[in-house]
Amino acid sequence: MKIPSGIVARYFRWFVPPANVLQSLLLLVIRLYWGWELFLTGKGKLIDLQKPTEYFQSLGIPLPHAQAILAGATECFGGLFLLAGLCSRLISIPLTILLTVAYLTADLDKVKMIFSDPDKFLKADEFLFLSVVVVVFAFGPGKVSIDWLIKHKVSPSPDSA
Repeated sequence: MKIPSGIVARYFRWFVPPANVLQSLLLLVIRLYWGWELFLTGKGKLIDLQKPTEYFQSLGIPLPHAQAILAGATECFGGLFLLAGLCSRLISIPLTILLTVAYLTADLDKVKMIFSDPDKFLKADEFLFLSVVVVVFAFGPGKVSIDWLIKHKVSPSPDSA
């Protein structure tokens, strides 16, 4: 069955542009909510370094105090960067590494249950944060971000001249 080209053209003209607006809105909501959560989590670690240091020590993580500072700073400042939509894809890399390591050390039992009990795997805090960071890395921060403004100032499209 051949689809008439007029139908396809109408679809792209009437449906795709409004859906693209929703993409930027969704990315904004994701960045604001989870960026704030990451900021609060990191700030909490940095304010009371004793708790994460002791926790990291109980997990057998080497240099627990330095790791607590590194994890707290990455979460705190990474969350702020996500909130602003500044260097979003770049900050997603250290956040992905941090969250993957956290998942594999603090919740390894949940990772091992990915197939036997997927609900436990999916409900882990690390999974939620990690999935958001991967989404931002894959799709970017959206049009409501400092990254988007910089991109259009540095390399404006021919239409904007």
